Amino acid sequence: MTMRLPKRWLLLSVLSVLLLQAFFIGRIALMAVSDPRSTTFQRSELWRLASAGKLRWQQDWRGYDGISEQLKRAVVAAEDDAFVNHEGVAWEAIEKARQRNARAQADAAKRAAQNKPPRTAAVRGGSTITQQLAKNLLLSGERTLARKGQELVLTYALELLLDKRRILEIYLNSVEWGEGVFGAEAAARHYFGKSAAGLTAWEAARLAVMLPRPRHYEQQPRSPYLDQRAASIMRRMGNSELP
Repeated sequence: MTMRLPKRWLLLSVLSVLLLQAFFIGRIALMAVSDPRSTTFQRSELWRLASAGKLRWQQDWRGYDGISEQLKRAVVAAEDDAFVNHEGVAWEAIEKARQRNARAQADAAKRAAQNKPPRTAAVRGGSTITQQLAKNLLLSGERTLARKGQELVLTYALELLLDKRRILEIYLNSVEWGEGVFGAEAAARHYFGKSAAGLTAWEAARLAVMLPRPRHYEQQPRSPYLDQRAASIMRRMGNSELP
């Protein structure tokens, strides 16, 4: 009897995990023909804003062809320049990001020991556009190995069940671009008073640079880093390969 109980719990645990994966994969498969109404991250943000008494919320879905090619190129250049060629995860980019951020942290510690102000530098990750979409669509914001493992499973499911064009379309319509500002159309109207279809190369580059820290740059629109990085993205946009 004592041996049966652990086995039963193990079986139930495995079954629960399999059912959860089936639920996630079913949700992703449905996205091939139906636009997702919201993401887990968006619902979390809506709850946070409502709890703080803020009713600010902007989002307006646009199809792939209704979003400026300039913005697509800028986002790919800034976030994932190998987007059309990888299978969901860019392991080399992850390692390079880890090394780059380790050097930045070591430099910050050294300057602090010398009583020098830190250099302005953005901490960058190596997550692909597909990984970012997997995380925001269906997962919580907790940082655990289990959640990271789930992210990888969902990333490969997205790549298997959706084409690159659809992945980029969903990403551009759901990603955060400021407090309560989600998707390319809302961002274009919020910052430039125009549709996402009419964004110029410079406007697109600035929006793309905002993505890692949108709320920060919303409050710091004149950030020197924002201008410098946007100029760099503009020079690379022409080489961005789109699906």
